[in-house]
Amino acid sequence: MADLLVYRAEGRAALDGSDLYGFTVTEWNLPATYPPFAALLFVPAAVPPLLPLKTAVVLGNVALLALLVRLSFRLARTRPRLATVLAVTAAGLWLEPVFQTVYFGQINLALACLVLWDLTRPDGARGKGVAVGIAAGIKLTPAIFAVYLLVTGRVRAALWALAGFAGTVAAGAVALPGPSGEFWTRRIFETGRVGKAWIVDNQSLQGLLARLAHNPEPGPVWQLAAVAVAAAGLLLARHAAVVCGREAWGVLCTACTALLVSPISWSHHWVWCVPLAVLLATRAGAASRAAAVAVAVVFTARSLWLVPHEGARDLRLAWWEQPAAAPYPVLALVLFAALALRLRGGPGRTGGEPPPPRDGARRQASSPAASSSDASTIR
Repeated sequence: MADLLVYRAEGRAALDGSDLYGFTVTEWNLPATYPPFAALLFVPAAVPPLLPLKTAVVLGNVALLALLVRLSFRLARTRPRLATVLAVTAAGLWLEPVFQTVYFGQINLALACLVLWDLTRPDGARGKGVAVGIAAGIKLTPAIFAVYLLVTGRVRAALWALAGFAGTVAAGAVALPGPSGEFWTRRIFETGRVGKAWIVDNQSLQGLLARLAHNPEPGPVWQLAAVAVAAAGLLLARHAAVVCGREAWGVLCTACTALLVSPISWSHHWVWCVPLAVLLATRAGAASRAAAVAVAVVFTARSLWLVPHEGARDLRLAWWEQPAAAPYPVLALVLFAALALRLRGGPGRTGGEPPPPRDGARRQASSPAASSSDASTIR
């Protein structure tokens, strides 16, 4: 639970007023990398003894996985039985990103739940978007979901997300003014501080290209590719949600886009495989179920750990080892291509649900009748 030890040290630094971004812990010399607001949330982790804390974090992550499974079914507009939720939760523990999250004591499941809970609320829900902004204030990557809200016409929700994020920045600045100034002016740009981008642990587009080019710093090649993938991913997400009425695919396209274009996406960041597998498994047709099985295989095979990766061998992989070293970004890119083909005909060809109401239709969407019928829908 190396990451839990980092969080615990961050909470202690916030309590003691010590240098938040100057310490390193564990044998891997891990530093703090999150905004100061996260350190405030980690203060309770600095208080209890380590063993009870680890026990609580394991149990908490299992509970969060169950919540993520429930929210994934809500994203898929399906009402599961309790037994189904528990069975999927038990199976989900073996997905590599989920297992690693529990093993490291990470917060990925908490962030995914926070974002998915917010996005599965109706458009007329009060303060929709705030939770997305708070998640971005803890760890910057979820900010892309605010962009998704904006490009799909949920301007008010996007502004709420901005307000939520601004609130976390303000809270951090008030409680930890020195570390806040340090993070937002310097530490935020030090992506190398997070870790080596070329190791197989990094399942982002940059990691894939670095290993493919046998170059630890792909530089402009990765930057151009990241811009292209970000634009394509968000356009596909907008098309899925607005044109085809496939809001769930819009959300998952946005999640995959964030994981691809982030400079570093450790394998345990890919807990969005849970809603992806649930969505595919609940769709009608043999093709969707086969795709769900394929996703489950990719995320349980742990192929990235089976290729040679001791020392710097990550940079010397043969061409035929590259897909096994980057299974998650390869799957996401294949998903984008397949979804683009699937949705090219618009709602008439895909049979998607009606598009979600825009800001102008919020009064109807938030009425009692609409709320009761839309309780399990994405918006």
